Amino acid sequence: MLARAGLRAGPGLGLLQRSQQLKHSVCMAQPPRRLTSGLPVNIGVLFVPQQEAWVVERMGKFHRILEPGLNFLIPLLDRIRYVQSLKEIVINVPEQSAVTLDNVTLQIDGVLYLRVMDPYKASYGVEDPEYAVTQLAQTTMRSELGKLSLDRVFRERESLNASIVDAINQASDCWGIRCLRYEIKDIHVPPRVKESMQMQVEAERRKRATVLESEGTRESAINVAEGQKQAQILASEAEKAEQINKAAGEANAMLVKARAKAEAIQLLAAALAQQHGSAAASLSVAEQYVSAFSKLAKDSNTLLLPANTGDVTNMVAQALGIYTTLTKPQATKTQDEMPPAHEDPQPPVAEVLKAEQASSS
Repeated sequence: MLARAGLRAGPGLGLLQRSQQLKHSVCMAQPPRRLTSGLPVNIGVLFVPQQEAWVVERMGKFHRILEPGLNFLIPLLDRIRYVQSLKEIVINVPEQSAVTLDNVTLQIDGVLYLRVMDPYKASYGVEDPEYAVTQLAQTTMRSELGKLSLDRVFRERESLNASIVDAINQASDCWGIRCLRYEIKDIHVPPRVKESMQMQVEAERRKRATVLESEGTRESAINVAEGQKQAQILASEAEKAEQINKAAGEANAMLVKARAKAEAIQLLAAALAQQHGSAAASLSVAEQYVSAFSKLAKDSNTLLLPANTGDVTNMVAQALGIYTTLTKPQATKTQDEMPPAHEDPQPPVAEVLKAEQASSS
């Protein structure tokens, strides 16, 4: 009788019984043993493993769900109808073809991660939960791929997985199953499309290389021009500083020369105001005239000379006459201001010059 009950319970296997069979022994002290049907047999005392839920029917109607641990049932009246695993279940989604928004046919497969949240809905809400969720994942994948172009399929892989999970959870809520993750395993592109993508990638890389090379050339030219600009600016600033320093030096030199000349003139004026100053001045002018006369015709053969060049006395007299004419008003003013003083007799200028000529000859 138990064998017949176990055989009748075969069609109600849960998700866990499709992958492996539970092994329990049929005795009072041990969990019940499964028959060839895969469902445990009710012998009154049952031990439910951890992370499993056993759905019990009494006289063909849902009675309760057995929790992990020790449970008691009435033989013949109660029957274990479904065994649901509460662990996370991994399902391979078969490869399927899908058409993208730009009419490219792709071969794509994936992996689905599920968990039974409500054993009652998973048992009575759908006939085959695994098959239903797999078909829902495939249809949702085709629908989502039809909204994207080929380039976006590769870029938005994560968003595509999230959209599929949301669609599956909305539909499987009444089945008591929750989709935790969906991952796309492989995307197979037609050979011609793959060649076109490879050519596109190569063209894009060549474009990037050309752009980078042109940018490098532009940056190099800009750097060279900037360097020349800075060099010209620095050179102009250096020239400006040089000119300023040169002008300052020339100005200082002119001031020093002017001061030296002024001091020399003061000393000369003081010397001329002393006794026999005019005679000394005449002697100095005569010496300078003789020195200049001796240097004639050294630099050039063309000379313009007065008629009486050899008359030293006349030339010195003319020079002293010019000096006397220029200093006469100042001397008159000085004599008016100062009292008359005893002057020593000075020899005539002409006599002094003649004596100098005689001594030199």
